Amino acid sequence: MFWKYVQSMNSDTVAQLSRPGSPEVLQVMERNISGLLGGLPSEGFDVTIATSRDHLGRLMASAMMSGYFLRNAEQRLALESSLSED
Repeated sequence: MFWKYVQSMNSDTVAQLSRPGSPEVLQVMERNISGLLGGLPSEGFDVTIATSRDHLGRLMASAMMSGYFLRNAEQRLALESSLSED
């Protein structure tokens, strides 16, 4: 069901949602996904992760929810910042 939803989205929308608004959000997302996968450093390791389709879907949903949360927090911070300037 989730995969069908993602497939039904316009490619421009997917691309826009895939790009974080700031370097800070990108860094937090990278840390979050690394933590979900098991934080081995990529340099010096050749890591292969095997999982079921169901678990991969859950991982993707978790990463997307984290992204939505961070984007919402980023927008709220920008709004609060713009309101405090007035």
